[in-house]
Amino acid sequence: MPDETQTLSPAATAVRTPADSSVSRGGKPPAWVLRLVVAGLVLAALNLRPAITSLGALLEEVQNGLHMSGSVAGVLTSVPPLCFAVFGLAAPRLAQRFGAAAVVCAGMGAITAGLALRPFAGGTAAFLAASALALMGIAVSNVLMPVIVKRWFPDRVGSVTGLYSMALSLGTAVAAAATVPMTQALGGGWRTGLAVWAALAATAVLPWIPLVRDRGTDTAPPTTGTRATGTTAQAPGTGRAAGTAQVPGTGRAAGTAQAPGTARGGAPRVARSRTAWALACFFGLQATGAYITMGWMPQIFRDAGVPAGTAGVLLAVTMVMGVPLAFVIPRLAARLRTQGPIVLALGLCGLTGYTGLFLAPAAGAWAWALLLGISNCAFPLALTMIGMRSRTGAGVVRLSAFAQSTGYLISIPGPLLVGVLYQHSGGWGLPLALMAGLIVPQMAAGVLAGRDRTIEDEAGMRH
Repeated sequence: MPDETQTLSPAATAVRTPADSSVSRGGKPPAWVLRLVVAGLVLAALNLRPAITSLGALLEEVQNGLHMSGSVAGVLTSVPPLCFAVFGLAAPRLAQRFGAAAVVCAGMGAITAGLALRPFAGGTAAFLAASALALMGIAVSNVLMPVIVKRWFPDRVGSVTGLYSMALSLGTAVAAAATVPMTQALGGGWRTGLAVWAALAATAVLPWIPLVRDRGTDTAPPTTGTRATGTTAQAPGTGRAAGTAQVPGTGRAAGTAQAPGTARGGAPRVARSRTAWALACFFGLQATGAYITMGWMPQIFRDAGVPAGTAGVLLAVTMVMGVPLAFVIPRLAARLRTQGPIVLALGLCGLTGYTGLFLAPAAGAWAWALLLGISNCAFPLALTMIGMRSRTGAGVVRLSAFAQSTGYLISIPGPLLVGVLYQHSGGWGLPLALMAGLIVPQMAAGVLAGRDRTIEDEAGMRH
């Protein structure tokens, strides 16, 4: 059977591109548009973690100010993955209706509003509500970042994902390191230290405004060998395949032949793919470790006698390790047939770091921070694998939503359980044992997710 992507008519090929000026007559976006997308990706990435790490640096002060117990603080540190799971599920439907760029623009606005309102909260409930607003914006942007990379840079997924991941790590690290010193320099309490990050979020809205008219999700044709049905051409300004009359959010299309192993409209049934489930588990377990680290690591160091400012810097060291490695690891992963060796190396660094925190948290603090920073680079690796495990933009958006939403659901109990264990055991022995224990299944799931196959391949093998 010939490759369907080679049999599309000129008219069908022409409607792959959006109806606005974001794509040139030759089908390639103008250079200024690509530069704008890169700027938007970088600024968005810078704002995807300060809402979390700035809180981690001031968690003790927030607990005291809002009269929280350790268990309630555990709930607070579990809110990010909960919001990412719940709101991340809505991202594909929103992107289909409004366009990925418009949804990310709105997401940046939600982050700005949430961070601006959170410091004025008079109680725990209001604080959680404002945090949830910011995290809602982060959630939809998290899911759509790989989609935007695949759409605008289909031939540079590894390098652009590395740039985006590097910016994400930089924003995470700066917020962790600078929050306590800025709070002290401004002469205010924890509310001032949290409020300043709303200004950075506001700047991230600007690059996305000129892109909100774009409704596409994938400008590149499917890779040779993809089970396309001949109806993958995109209707102008809709984000849907021409002639498919797709029902928003259902994955169903009227009047199309269904390819084996795929949902109607040519999209694979992601939930039936073993690789998709392995990737979701890997994503969820690495997210568990990341949010435990961001929420609790400064407190671990402070309880070991490390000053608050230094504890924040140590968290920043952990996060800043992702700046160079988040650029290197995706590029390396994209060149390898399987990503299992990288998964194992990162997992071993995490096991060593948690062991060190248990044996000598203060004496070896800088070494443990470095090792855990290396381990946390499982996040850009997971993003890269999302882009590699599907051949088409439609597949990537579904896989990204499935892996991230399912993964964040998996990660919800971790930070909460750490808070409960810490409160009832009176120390960090049991929480650290839990953290180290979760690394083992993370490594196993990552090896399975890193195998050289796509979700389309697995869908085809099932029929």
